[in-house]
Amino acid sequence: MIIGIDGNEANVKQKVGVSVYAFNLLKEFSKKARADLRFIIYLKSYPLSDLPSENINFKYKVIVAPLWSQIFLPLELYKNKTIDVFFTPAHYAPRFCPIPYVVTIHDLSYFYYPGEFLRKDLYKLKHWTRYSIQKAKHIITVSEGTKHDVIKFYKVPEKKLTVVYNGYEKETRNKKQETSFSNNLSYGLKIENYILYVGTVQPRKNISALLKAFAKFKRQNFSFKLVLAGKKGWLYKKIFTQVKDLELEKDVIFTGYLSDERLVQLYSHAFCFVLPSLYEGFGLPLLEAMNNDCPVIASNSSSLPEIGGDACLYFDPQREVELLEKLNQLKNNRKLRGELITKGKEQIKHFSWQKCAQETLEIIKSAL
Repeated sequence: MIIGIDGNEANVKQKVGVSVYAFNLLKEFSKKARADLRFIIYLKSYPLSDLPSENINFKYKVIVAPLWSQIFLPLELYKNKTIDVFFTPAHYAPRFCPIPYVVTIHDLSYFYYPGEFLRKDLYKLKHWTRYSIQKAKHIITVSEGTKHDVIKFYKVPEKKLTVVYNGYEKETRNKKQETSFSNNLSYGLKIENYILYVGTVQPRKNISALLKAFAKFKRQNFSFKLVLAGKKGWLYKKIFTQVKDLELEKDVIFTGYLSDERLVQLYSHAFCFVLPSLYEGFGLPLLEAMNNDCPVIASNSSSLPEIGGDACLYFDPQREVELLEKLNQLKNNRKLRGELITKGKEQIKHFSWQKCAQETLEIIKSAL
């Protein structure tokens, strides 16, 4: 069997979200490649150095052209008759695909928050995803929440969908990371004296509610800071304006995109991690925090309770007063903090990239 894969999401320097998913699947698939199970990874540009190395059963095919998934990739698949099945890790399958294909849908946030997307991007997300779903042999979703949304908005029969949870690579801290916290980050942070958020800085992540709750929490805990780690997203300026309006410029730290090593430092020394999102298809930062002994407070929306299980404190994302209550509850109860850390260690055992890749591969094979 020869499997074709759209590898573009994995072929980026700053990997977050879907890119992390695609990259880890390629790593696992490269380990499984053999004479009777070959992979051809299609790219718009030459592979970066961190992608899995080529071998006789795992190869890259670069097609430098515009309208990539809509015209030139389908043309290549028509010419190459050896591909048995195609896999798209993120929403957009090749149009007019001449072979069976499987597509992964991560979230349908654009239906709930259309105002947070550029008009051209919103059109593509709605209509190109619709085409990909309708023509797919099978559809993978990363959570039951996303599966429910695909059925709701695209009227897909349930038998055509399978939930395969994202994996998580369980990294361990080393002594260098432990000792370099103060020296490398240089944000004036103290251990367990800051609240951490990790993710794209944009309104859909409900950072506004976090800022309001933090402003009130800080009145009794004046030395605390709030760290917002992640690259700027759509409409990010509103968040910077709110920080100024709340007079928190000296207390809220925007780090921008950070390497995994620096994120580990932040997670492992934080008072807690907060994910206040209004909508998440999966919520990978929950697992990152749990793996680094960081207690988690999360909104009770979309897939987050599904992924976090009983290892999080949950709050209504529409009520920042509930978030404030959870912050105070954690601050006043050291035993609760320890319980959340212990439960988090158990929760992450349910997720691995090896399992994710194996289940994904079985679905791709079944598309024949």
